[in-house]
Amino acid sequence: MSKHLSQEKIAELKSRLLYMKKEIENDLAANDPTSPNEAVEELADYDNHPADMGTEQFEQERDAGVQQIKEDQLQDIKEALAKIEKGNYGVSEISGKPIPIERLEVQPTARYLVEEK
Repeated sequence: MSKHLSQEKIAELKSRLLYMKKEIENDLAANDPTSPNEAVEELADYDNHPADMGTEQFEQERDAGVQQIKEDQLQDIKEALAKIEKGNYGVSEISGKPIPIERLEVQPTARYLVEEK
């Protein structure tokens, strides 16, 4: 494990990451486009005003964007958890320098030092 992080701090951050992972997975499952509610809504679209359909299309595109952000966040969390398992969590992928604890507490998925971004 990273020498600048205690076992307790790593355990705390791992717990946060696991919680974040579960929350995002739940959000993604709740917004699954193949859910029955979506199919019912699509059937009801046939007599909507064109402006309503434009609003619906905008909302679908926005939701798809939010979905992609959540999927990206989930991937970052999985990568951070894998680093914990490998023993290289909390180390910059660019310089190999330790990422400050304060940064990891704010963003447990941090991969770089602030000045390296």
